[in-house]
Amino acid sequence: MLQIQSNMKILSNLSAKSPNFLLTGIPSLESAQAWISIPFCCLYAIALSGNSAILFVIITQQSLHKPMYYFLSMLSAIDLGLTVSTMSTTLGILWFDAREISLDACIIQMFFLHAFTIMESGVLVAMAFDRYVAICNPLRYTTILTISRIIQMGLLVILRFVITITPLLLLLKPVSFCRMNALSHSYCYYPDVIKLACSDIWANNICGLVSLILTTGIDTPCIILSYVLIIHSVHNIASPQERNTLFSTCISHIGAVAVFYNPVISLSLVHHYRRSAPKVVHSVMANVYLLLPPVLNPIIYSVKAKQIRKAVLSLYLTK
Repeated sequence: MLQIQSNMKILSNLSAKSPNFLLTGIPSLESAQAWISIPFCCLYAIALSGNSAILFVIITQQSLHKPMYYFLSMLSAIDLGLTVSTMSTTLGILWFDAREISLDACIIQMFFLHAFTIMESGVLVAMAFDRYVAICNPLRYTTILTISRIIQMGLLVILRFVITITPLLLLLKPVSFCRMNALSHSYCYYPDVIKLACSDIWANNICGLVSLILTTGIDTPCIILSYVLIIHSVHNIASPQERNTLFSTCISHIGAVAVFYNPVISLSLVHHYRRSAPKVVHSVMANVYLLLPPVLNPIIYSVKAKQIRKAVLSLYLTK
């Protein structure tokens, strides 16, 4: 009788529409999770303190109230949101082995995770446009990038993620999951969740493709085009010293683009070849994907942007 009840319970779990998922920490290193949490805590502390410091100095320093720094403040705010959106589940696994998460909680986490990711991509496009105007059309820089236009660009970034992410996650709610619901990461990631579905997901696949086209499919060509135009404009300048000066203003943004897109592409490749990739690679790439931009962006901009560096140093030295 107990065996029959156990089998019925397993069958009901296999076809549940609102199942619980099991998150994954660092495979094969479960016994050392308490020690692994130490570098994770350090990285989270760097991301939170670094982005908070940049956000604070841009808000409080009147000299930094310029279009370039407004976009940087948006980037720092998004990186803070990206860090907080997964910190609870990651540290919960490492500290308390709290691996179970409901579908509703999973959808909420995916909403914020993918929203901040899409917004970061959009802000990087806006920053590329900022560099293009500053270098290719400097005399009209202040008239093109007005406060009202910067606000409009920010609202467009928010509107885009709402349009692309909300339908994608709403379509996930009625999906049935009939496999062992063990995820590959320490947080809910849409491609990782949808691969466990056993019902028809053609609508989810179409919506996912449209979302990809409206985000990465638009943002990547826009950034590339901006730099093609910048290189063409700078190449026409006779003075090598002036060319180097202009290019140096783009280094921080190029670094931010690299630390954002490289982990995104790497994680996509890991999911594409998930059968041949070891589980530990899934886990490492997933954490790099989320932690690298929030940790490195404040460092990149503090090192390369003199005004930011001076403001951040004065903030910490006066304490």
